Amino acid sequence: ATVEAPAERRLGGVLLALALAAGAAFRLYWALHDDGIYWPDEVYQSLEPAHRLVYGYGLVAWEFIEGARNWALPALVAGLLGLGRLVGLTDPSGYLVLVKGFFALVGTATAWATWRLSRASGASTLAASGGAALFALASVPLYFAPRAMSENASVLPVVLGLALALAPGASRQALVTGASLLGLAVLLRLQNGVFCVGLLGVLLARRRWREAGVALAVLSGWALAFGLLDKLTWGRWFHSAIVYLDFNLVQGKAASFGTEAFDYYPRILRRAMPGLSVLVGALALVALPRALGLSALTAAFVLLHAYQPHKELRFLVPALPLLAALAGVGLDSVLRVLRGFPARATATVAVVAAALLSGAGAGGLTFGDLGQYERVRPKDSAWDDQGAVNRLLEAAGRQDDVCGLKVETVHQAWTGGYSYFHRNAPLYPHNGPHRGSGLFSHVITLPGHEGAGVTVARDGPLALVKLPVAACVPDPGYSWRLP
Repeated sequence: ATVEAPAERRLGGVLLALALAAGAAFRLYWALHDDGIYWPDEVYQSLEPAHRLVYGYGLVAWEFIEGARNWALPALVAGLLGLGRLVGLTDPSGYLVLVKGFFALVGTATAWATWRLSRASGASTLAASGGAALFALASVPLYFAPRAMSENASVLPVVLGLALALAPGASRQALVTGASLLGLAVLLRLQNGVFCVGLLGVLLARRRWREAGVALAVLSGWALAFGLLDKLTWGRWFHSAIVYLDFNLVQGKAASFGTEAFDYYPRILRRAMPGLSVLVGALALVALPRALGLSALTAAFVLLHAYQPHKELRFLVPALPLLAALAGVGLDSVLRVLRGFPARATATVAVVAAALLSGAGAGGLTFGDLGQYERVRPKDSAWDDQGAVNRLLEAAGRQDDVCGLKVETVHQAWTGGYSYFHRNAPLYPHNGPHRGSGLFSHVITLPGHEGAGVTVARDGPLALVKLPVAACVPDPGYSWRLP
């Protein structure tokens, strides 16, 4: 192996620190300035069930009626909400920032773990810093970072787990810790089981029989924990995995949410990050001879998702830092060809600058860039979508006289639910009871549709209107199920 010069190590450390700091700043900025929704799962698979656990009420998605999800992710978010409650963050403006900030910092920690994985795969300090910057600063990871999704919750244990378990000469403790992190990642998102199987395959391919046995034992223990969690919460061992796989693979019902061609992921990544995705792909290919195991793991994860009819870019979030780590190894191969510190430093700084340029332009991302709602509204900004609704939900929850609320402007699944409303009062969908029913005192509607009501708050194109209702009629048939 090539000995790294002290100057290159120092520059690598500086670039890593700068990339992590800038990545954290970007992520926290968007955590504070975006109240929108990319897809309902970021609310109704995490925030809303967590709100029910901590505050006792919230809308219930079908997955938490049929048991298609386990309770690991809602429990994690509930821990954050509970912590916020202990320190007085009982308003959505406080506890939502806490949750988003946590996920933003998890994304920053994942960038550091990307550096660890690239180093474990043979990259120098300098090259690995370039690879870490490709995840820390790239626009697509920045966009998803603050969202309370299982992909974001599980990506850090995936990357750090692989960095520990795949490192040459990894100690038994590192292997056990790495395999445990991968097991935790599966608890948070079932699809990460691909990485567990992949780890065993890589260890066996390297003829590390004893290490493969240790990893299998550890992963079996985590599988048992998965099953036990389902047994305790749903009443059947591995209930959520069985229901989920039956819905998606056996019945193929996920296709009802939309289907895309096999080339969807590379096509959308090229659209969202035109130059950077090509750079990452090229460097990852250069890394192939030196990081066969990690390359195979990453390729298996991407291909398995590409073969599924229903595709969303967020599904690939766990693979993005792996591609960045591989790019770091590829960059290391390029740096070995270059002569002299100035040339190697310039090449690495150029990679970091390209990543920074991508991150600086993240605010211009549209839904079309991200492959979402391509056929409906591809040119709409991907940021703060339905943010006005969610901020008015918060405003409604703070009204002393609110006894019921109807959102007339959008399907309820594309709102923040009780996580934003935060009032134990009926929350009706757009196709719910009419205004004259007396079941609600406020509506979120378009200006000009106030009727006999009085506008108490505005946000963008929407208004929160108080209806001439002194007290709401009780609704014994109110359903907490998400439509």
